[in-house]
Amino acid sequence: MASSPLKRFLEKHKRLRTALLIVVLFGASMVIGDGVLTPAISVLSAVSGLQEANNKLTNGELVLLACVILVGLFALQHCGTHKVAFMFAPIVIIWLVSILSIGLYNIVHWNPKIVHALSPHYIIKFFNHTGKEGWISLGGVLLSITGTEAMFADLGHFTALSIRLAFALVIYPCLVVQYMGQAAFLSINPKSIPNSFYDSIPDKLFWPLCIIATLAAIVGSQAVITATFSIVKQCHALGCFPRVKVVHTSKHIYGQIYIPEINWILMILTLAVTVGFQDTTLIGNAYGLACMTVMFVTTFLMALVIIFVWQKSVILAVLFLLFFGFIEGVYLSAALMKVPLGGWAPLVLSAIFMFIMYIWHYGTRKKYNFDLHNKVSLKWLLGLGPSLGIVRVPGIGLIYSELATGVPAIFSHFVTNLPAFHKVLVFVCVKSVPVPYVSPEERFLIGRVCPRPYRMYRCIVRYGYKDIQRDDGDFENMLIQSIAEFIQMEAVEQPQFSSSESSSLDGRMAVMSTRPVQSSLSLIVSEQDFLSIDDSIQNSRSLTLQSLQSAYDDDNLHIRRRHVRFQLPSNPGMDPAVREELMDLIQAKEAGAAYIMGHSYVKARRTSSFLKKLAIDIGYSFLRKNCRGPAVALNIPHISLIEVGMIYYV
Repeated sequence: MASSPLKRFLEKHKRLRTALLIVVLFGASMVIGDGVLTPAISVLSAVSGLQEANNKLTNGELVLLACVILVGLFALQHCGTHKVAFMFAPIVIIWLVSILSIGLYNIVHWNPKIVHALSPHYIIKFFNHTGKEGWISLGGVLLSITGTEAMFADLGHFTALSIRLAFALVIYPCLVVQYMGQAAFLSINPKSIPNSFYDSIPDKLFWPLCIIATLAAIVGSQAVITATFSIVKQCHALGCFPRVKVVHTSKHIYGQIYIPEINWILMILTLAVTVGFQDTTLIGNAYGLACMTVMFVTTFLMALVIIFVWQKSVILAVLFLLFFGFIEGVYLSAALMKVPLGGWAPLVLSAIFMFIMYIWHYGTRKKYNFDLHNKVSLKWLLGLGPSLGIVRVPGIGLIYSELATGVPAIFSHFVTNLPAFHKVLVFVCVKSVPVPYVSPEERFLIGRVCPRPYRMYRCIVRYGYKDIQRDDGDFENMLIQSIAEFIQMEAVEQPQFSSSESSSLDGRMAVMSTRPVQSSLSLIVSEQDFLSIDDSIQNSRSLTLQSLQSAYDDDNLHIRRRHVRFQLPSNPGMDPAVREELMDLIQAKEAGAAYIMGHSYVKARRTSSFLKKLAIDIGYSFLRKNCRGPAVALNIPHISLIEVGMIYYV
């Protein structure tokens, strides 16, 4: 393949990969900065029409009104887009029809010859007459195309085809006609340049247009805010953003999410920009630079997608990059001239977010590498019983780790301090893979860690970066079902591995579909919609557990829970060893599950450089302490959680 030499070249040079990561994080940070600037300029521009209608309004009063609207906009985000989205389509359609009508009116009324401006000839003529000033003016011209850079970040709401059709057939023609109408108006009324849009509206239509413009600004801001949530969630899934709470706000539309922490941070920053600048021109300079930077970075990364993902030739990617990169580079160079006049704002915002994301990614990778180089060997695990007198207690132990193979160091730390673990052990690894979605049939990978008598398994749960990890309380049942199916499948297809003492056991995985519990071929199930307190207490093994379970149920009576019981089918032809293993699995499930996680403290080694100590001991530690814990992010019930403290010297 043509891309192989370039791929090998990137894999060989670590600094190039780091530079590429920084470019990606910079682009993502600019999108977040766009989420700050878009509401500010949209709402402030929309309400500026009130000053045109009422000259008594001061700039301060106008900014105060914009801030009130912005606070209301961000305060309603927790309701979810789906609860107010029924108003979005009518508002946008009315807005587009309105600007199309006003544009046509201005063209016909003021200067019908303006349609000649569609000819590319006038582009050359414009630059011949204006020279450097014309080039600098491109920084303002690009504001007419802003918003397009964030459209496809919001694919959770719409399909790619619907966005393309809406933009090409509706939005783009309406915008072109509106801008031509303003040009026709200004050709006769050049003194109205500072406020050309509202001046070009007939007096009788001013107030309706002012109201619909404000509503359209809110809708546009809402779309960019939701797109920012989507970008942050995807960065988090790929290990480049601290853990945040992701709320799925719609049961029907899969991609609609809400992130409280990001919402309030965006609100504070948007209010700061609005109050700090108080001028749409300055905010427009910042907004234009942010949008153009996102477009330029996207074009660069698209060239890499053409090579590595689509497997096309390098020549095609270079031609694509040169054509679109040149056009966007001209606009970006003009936008950079506005850095002293407000353009510094998105650079500062993106630098802050990029620093946060890079520090988090750096610390996470260092922690993972520590786990990778300090994992426990299978030989040590097989010798646990005789050396330490390990006791196997009833129940299932779910040990969470980032390792896809091997035994994590936290497990050895756990058993050396408390020489007992559960009769059935499952090493669970939750992975985010670089694809948008993972189908439920391919979500679970099941394998063995030790030979059959040890009852130790590994489960890799895979999610795409757009997948939502729902808190439906059914994870344990799906896990038991998948392990049961794996046990029967292995006995039929790979009988030599189930009893082998070879270390090659760990790493052999099979994809097990997470079908509904009722469809399991390995087990018979019975369900109860509610698990009563008396039943749960009766199943507990000790008075202490009974009191804890009773107190937990008293506090959570409002939560609807489903209790699933597994039974073995009456199959005389089943292998006795398989039946015994399945019975152990069912009994362990009935005894209860415990979730074992590492409570890690990451510190830099004494011999580390000053920058590394600064990044790990201060930056990464601060982010870990102030973001959501891994147990909360993975929806692990606190009553069943066991945390093992451990210090990582990276």
